[in-house]
Amino acid sequence: MDDSRKTPFDPSIAVSPNNPCPFLRGLVGEGFVDGGTVRLRTLSQTIANASGETGLKKISARIQVRGVALIANGACHILQSIFWGAQLNGLRGGPLDKLGAGSRILGVDGKVDEDEIARLAGFGATYADPDGGTEVGLNASQIRTFMNDNLKRAGNQSRWYYPLLMKFEWPVLLKIMGKGQGDDRYLSVAEVRTLFNERKFPDRITQRMVSQPVTPPSLILRAAGGLVAALLVFGIVALRFPDQFQPMLPGILGDLVAPPLPKLVEPRAAYWLEQNWALEDRHWFHHASQGTATFPVPYSWFMALEQPRLHFFAKPGMLHDSDHLQRFGFIPSPQTINTDEATLRRFGYANVYDKTKPVPARLWDPPVNWGAQAENVGGLPVGFARMTGVPDPATGKVGEDRIGLTCAACHTGQIHYKGIDIRFDGGPAMTDLRKLEVTTGLSIAYTLYVPGRFKRFADRVLGPSAGDADRDALKQKLSAIGTFLKDWETTYDKTIAGKTRYNEKTKRDEQQTDTEEGYGRLDALNRIGNQVFSQDMTLSGLSGFEKNLHAKDAPVSFPPIWTVPWLKYAQYDASIEQPLIRNAGEALGVTALLNLSDSTPKDALFRSSMDIKNLNWIEDLLKGSAPYPKKQLSGLTSPKWPSDIIGDAAWKIDGERVKRGRKLYSEICVECHLGPVNDPVFDAEFPDKSIWSSDRWQTIGGDKFLNEVQKSARGMGTDPAQASVLATRTVQVPGFLKLDPSQKLNAWWNCKLPDVSSTDMPYSLGLMVLVDIVSRKAMDDAKIKPEEQQAWWGKRPNCPNPGPQPPDEPERGPWYRARPLNGVWATAPYLHNGSVPSLYWMLSPAAERPKSFCMGGDRDYDPKQVGFAVSDGESCKTGQSRFSTRASDGTELYGNSNLGHSFEGKGPHKDGVVGRELKEQERYDLIEYLKTL
Repeated sequence: MDDSRKTPFDPSIAVSPNNPCPFLRGLVGEGFVDGGTVRLRTLSQTIANASGETGLKKISARIQVRGVALIANGACHILQSIFWGAQLNGLRGGPLDKLGAGSRILGVDGKVDEDEIARLAGFGATYADPDGGTEVGLNASQIRTFMNDNLKRAGNQSRWYYPLLMKFEWPVLLKIMGKGQGDDRYLSVAEVRTLFNERKFPDRITQRMVSQPVTPPSLILRAAGGLVAALLVFGIVALRFPDQFQPMLPGILGDLVAPPLPKLVEPRAAYWLEQNWALEDRHWFHHASQGTATFPVPYSWFMALEQPRLHFFAKPGMLHDSDHLQRFGFIPSPQTINTDEATLRRFGYANVYDKTKPVPARLWDPPVNWGAQAENVGGLPVGFARMTGVPDPATGKVGEDRIGLTCAACHTGQIHYKGIDIRFDGGPAMTDLRKLEVTTGLSIAYTLYVPGRFKRFADRVLGPSAGDADRDALKQKLSAIGTFLKDWETTYDKTIAGKTRYNEKTKRDEQQTDTEEGYGRLDALNRIGNQVFSQDMTLSGLSGFEKNLHAKDAPVSFPPIWTVPWLKYAQYDASIEQPLIRNAGEALGVTALLNLSDSTPKDALFRSSMDIKNLNWIEDLLKGSAPYPKKQLSGLTSPKWPSDIIGDAAWKIDGERVKRGRKLYSEICVECHLGPVNDPVFDAEFPDKSIWSSDRWQTIGGDKFLNEVQKSARGMGTDPAQASVLATRTVQVPGFLKLDPSQKLNAWWNCKLPDVSSTDMPYSLGLMVLVDIVSRKAMDDAKIKPEEQQAWWGKRPNCPNPGPQPPDEPERGPWYRARPLNGVWATAPYLHNGSVPSLYWMLSPAAERPKSFCMGGDRDYDPKQVGFAVSDGESCKTGQSRFSTRASDGTELYGNSNLGHSFEGKGPHKDGVVGRELKEQERYDLIEYLKTL
């Protein structure tokens, strides 16, 4: 080959029809590059040579070409393109093939359509050829018109990224093959026809490439380039596929990538179980607002945010998409129950309502006259609620609607079994709220910093016609929220790094660290304290109270809430007796707006967004009518074992095993858990052990409440972390709040507390009195009449739990309470901290229990072991969270012990042992009976 002249191939080299790019077809046809795999460097240098550019412009051209070639075969082939090159005979169907949205000059069979070339010419004009004469061509403006018409013609086939790719096609062809200068530079239709039909360039283009042969790079440059490319691709792929790569990223890089989520597996069928609630009661509970603003942005902003994931050739999904939120463990919910039967069945509202017709709560005795039906216009999952028309507690100004979580977010459960979802109210959720917090924060950050996202966000919030001033104001507000969230995380990390805690097990002080919550667990008690006594104070303009922060180091499984209204004490540690305080404290913990500022009018102090009416109605809906004298529970009842729904033989109840298990229950379980609340056969066979004849029913205000058995954490041998939170944590508050916990609680409830400081106090007393004050303020603001307020409070006091009461033997605190075991089959994993995966392991010697297992995702329920069948130290699927009793260095993880409540030896003779070792058959007999409760 002569360096200054090249004779064209005649005929030109054949090109695969799977190479639809006319310029690349010319390169192959004239032998400049191979028709198969071509290294990116060779391709980019050859095309840059053809452009005739020099210096920096030529370098820029090479970079642009290399970028397009990198993705030409699709995102899944990027690594292949980097290390081996672009597959020119595999471009069909890739990003460069616009599937009908291009010129359509070249068919899928590789044949040229002359009609389409004539159409191309129809967009052009007649130009003076610099070599003499005139010819038809298209300048830059006409090419843009041509491309836009191609997109318009394609209609729904067009994709958002096509205009971006088109900038590297016809405009580049104009730059390389064009004639003339400036606005008069045009692309000759005749030369385009030759390029398509004969795969040949004009002679001037061929000679540019011949005069600048492509030289191979040095070995060092190739190695360095390969390393840089590998790192770049790894970063891109990690951002694009965070579920697989985020755990592999170090430090700050990992913080920039969305946390991994399990793959969503659509069930082939779903069912809600019968629990005495009509459909309207159930849906209202799922979406009735408590007055919370859990998410840091208004409702409309939340609905406009995109998922913090990068997509090269498609828009990312929305943050609020039900399919996305389900991957955090939430349960899908219809927009309204006033819809067609097929839709209701798709969301699981079948079976129950085919067989039974529960009486709506509005018709109960006494009736629960909750307000208007809570609609779910955004199609959000169970537990998401829209708060509307609530004034800012500090200013009184009604702002935008907010979005928050309600009781149902944490207390609605579901299990999976072979493609069937079984759902029930009041049970423990299998959600990961920490992942949702992080994802929401990253979604805000991506909206601010990823090109194109804020424009789409602003279009959704303000409308596409909004002016620049409104868009700038919106961006400033969103940026302020993002900055606050980032600064708060930094403040939290810095504060916790400087604090210690006393470890009851090691008997020494040690540095505080978070214990991972993961799917199905939350350190609600410490989170409430952090929210109320630190973040709410910061948001109210008070400084210095980050010192009240405490590590989230005592996560617990979400407790079931059926039966709880008729138990004297709630919470695992029996720390709350007053139901309104329990519910209001939970609402404040999931971020009800709260004013604790000294710079606002006095009547605004302690004002909140908490919906006190809804909180009262939720409690009424849960409790129903009094259990005495009927000796039965109403309201929300525990779910029944769903053997009638799942036809699998593994779910059938063995009657003989149940009989043997009932006897074992009477011998082993009644000491702490008392007799079952829903087994008349047990009551008849063991009348002296029946819960309905127990002396533990205590009359308070005319109704009987069950005073549960309490046992010391030490005696039970279970992890003491959660029980120690209220026993050891302290908080400091500003003097102007005048909390005066001893005086107020003694005056209101006759608690008989000794005097404590009004500014430095036990967390337990500070929380009790603050929630009490806020609740009273909420009732007054809602104009609840005094006599109705008294009825809402009832006679159960807001006082600290004195511990086990007669006839229990006194035990040194802290304590855990033992609840009745109705519905226990639906509450795995077990123990308060979710450390035991199934009832089988709960009835085993503690030392034999799995120490490490995975939760979340599509983990199937095991009807034999009743819970989750796990293998110790198993590998987790993508996105699942790992529960482990030990850290990677072998040290015990604070809050994660799975010891205690053990059946071993010949009976309880030491702390942590509650019964003799059970034979294998006895375990399964007792499990079979527990299924029926």
